[in-house]
Amino acid sequence: MIDLLLPATGETLHMVGLATLFTVLAGLPLGVLLGYGPAPLRLVLGAIVNVGRSVPFVILMIAVIPLTRALLGTSIGTAAAVVPLTVGAIPFFARLVEGALRDVDPGLTEAGHAFGATRAQIVARVLLPEALPALIRGLTVTAVALVGYSAMAGVIGGGGLGYLAIRYGYQRFETDVMLATVAVLVALVQLVQLTGDRLARRLDRR
Repeated sequence: MIDLLLPATGETLHMVGLATLFTVLAGLPLGVLLGYGPAPLRLVLGAIVNVGRSVPFVILMIAVIPLTRALLGTSIGTAAAVVPLTVGAIPFFARLVEGALRDVDPGLTEAGHAFGATRAQIVARVLLPEALPALIRGLTVTAVALVGYSAMAGVIGGGGLGYLAIRYGYQRFETDVMLATVAVLVALVQLVQLTGDRLARRLDRR
C-alpha cells in the first residue's frame, strides 16, 4: 500500500502546489480590482467571479477540458488537472482577497489619501501589508479547498490520491486503500491548516 500511497501523495502535492501558486498570481490582483478597481470594471469582474463560483467543480472540470487540451495537449494526468483546479480556485480566492482588503481600517486609507498617495500606492503600501494575516488565512482556506478539489480531479483521470481512491477503493472494492487515502487527505488538510494558522498569527501585529 505504501508503494501506491507515496506516488499518489506526491502527485496531489504537485497539483495543489502549482494550483495554489497560479491561484495567488491571478487571484490576488483580481481581488484587488474587485475591491478597488474602477466601478465599471468591478461590476464586470464581479459578475464573472460570481459565475465562476456558482459552477460546481465536477461540472467545471468537464467544461474546461477544451481549454486544458489547448494549453497542454491532453486533459488527463497530473499536469492537466492543474488547469481546472486553478480555474475553480481563482474566483474563490479573489473574493477572500476582496474581503480581507475591505476589512482594513478605513482610517489608514484616508490617511494615505491625505498624504497624497495614489490608489495604487495605498493598495501596495497600506492595504496589502495591513491585510496580510487575513490574506494568509484566505490562502489557507483556498489551499484546503484545493486538496479536496484535487481528490475530485481523480474522476477525470487527474492522478493523485483521488484517482487512487477511485481506481482501487471504488472500482476494485479495496476498502483498506480507500481508508488509507482518506487518512492521508485528512493529514494533508491538517498540515496546511496548522501551517497557515501559525504563519497568520506571526504576521498579525494587533
